[in-house]
Amino acid sequence: MNLITATGVVYAREMRPTLRNPMAIITGLIQPLLYVALFGPLLSTFALPGVSSGGGTPWTWFIPGMLVFTTLFGTAFAGADIMYERDMGSLERLLASPLNRVALLVGQVGRQLTTLLLQALVLIVLVLPFGLDVDPLGTVLGLVMLLVLAAGVGVGSLGLGLVLKQAYLFYTAVQTAILPLMLTAGMLLPMDAAPGWLFWLSRINPLTHVVNAERALFAGNFGHPSILIALAITVLGCAGATAFALRAIRKLSA
Repeated sequence: MNLITATGVVYAREMRPTLRNPMAIITGLIQPLLYVALFGPLLSTFALPGVSSGGGTPWTWFIPGMLVFTTLFGTAFAGADIMYERDMGSLERLLASPLNRVALLVGQVGRQLTTLLLQALVLIVLVLPFGLDVDPLGTVLGLVMLLVLAAGVGVGSLGLGLVLKQAYLFYTAVQTAILPLMLTAGMLLPMDAAPGWLFWLSRINPLTHVVNAERALFAGNFGHPSILIALAITVLGCAGATAFALRAIRKLSA
């Protein structure tokens, strides 16, 4: 079985429960919609970069950050699924087969990518009538970058789930890692008015560049310097996470 076929088999196996019960997709959409409904109206009280100068609407600033937020939380806990499969014994049966290990990881995280893409498209379409103004090409490129980010975070989470034996350690590690990244990346609030130390923390946060790049792409500002930086961060991060997860799964198979 070649890599593509094996990936398709694992992907179909992962998607089957979701298609039978799409509540996971629906409930996953509720959280970003609540942020849009309850947090979005406050945006007019903030001086958002590029908005007050006529560079777009508050939604053009907010929705790309919201999508990065959703991507982070939608994939960071992917490792919990593989821990459950390990505890139930199904992972052991998969590893005893000649199934390609890369296919196993890609197929596993493919379900999260599909769910996130559907949620992102629904969110964008729902907010368009309320003033979200996006560049079509930039939106497509922004979604592709989000998928690369999601793949890296998801595969890294799978690797962490393979390394750690206790679920509470996994959840503690993930929450400890993503919370400061989320709070200092300026996803939901601008960091320009933050105290100096907090502003510089946001500057060294790699996710800040991804958020800025998403906003630039959605606005059609293809010359923004954050785009190339974010591209390098997401691609190299995804490659590093894949190497980490492959090492973990091969060690488990040995």
